[in-house]
Amino acid sequence: MNKNIFLEHGREFYALSSEGWPEGTVEEEMRGLYQRFDKELRGWDLSLANTVRTRTWARDKKTRDLAADERSRILAGKGRAASSSYISLEEHFDSNARVVLELIAMRPANPNSERKPLEYDPVKAYLRYLIYDSFVFLSGSVAPGPNLDRQLTDVLAEIDGSLADAGTSWDKVTSAAYFLHRSQKIEALKDLLEKKRRLGVPKTGIGFVDDFAPDGIFIEVEVTAKINK
Repeated sequence: MNKNIFLEHGREFYALSSEGWPEGTVEEEMRGLYQRFDKELRGWDLSLANTVRTRTWARDKKTRDLAADERSRILAGKGRAASSSYISLEEHFDSNARVVLELIAMRPANPNSERKPLEYDPVKAYLRYLIYDSFVFLSGSVAPGPNLDRQLTDVLAEIDGSLADAGTSWDKVTSAAYFLHRSQKIEALKDLLEKKRRLGVPKTGIGFVDDFAPDGIFIEVEVTAKINK
């Protein structure tokens, strides 16, 4: 298990990642990961109830779907968190595991902070966003379209709408993660972000994905922002 603690805007964030143990079903592999993560978090006086974001890497779409369904059963109700799921053929695996789980938990500045998960309408398998202790955590956003430009334009429009609904805006974004299909070029994404004036976020990451659950997707975007005060 990889562990990392970082500080951001006066909050402690705990990042965990690990490959599953490929014994039994995919669902059992996912449950095992969450149980191990919960035990680790409890050593820091936290628990899965402090989860703000999860990211699942699966070897194929069927495994991704099974893993996502199990995540929804484990992180339910007020425990729902921002999430995303990707297909990776080899890059994220050093064993014969079927899934890799990345999880970020936050220690709130106010221990009494209420978790406010907001679903899509109609409800989807993943959350629209989570508001928790003056932050909003958006699940990964995708949009159909003929090319990267069209998809990115629509994704950013959806993100703008979610941020506004949560009471904040792009200028309050603290981190943005862009996941590109391997068929796309990082230079093209950077050019588009510059044209759309979306560079300059304090923490920006770009990664590559072998495939997405929906067909024809070129990019998925994850965003975290401070809530306006």
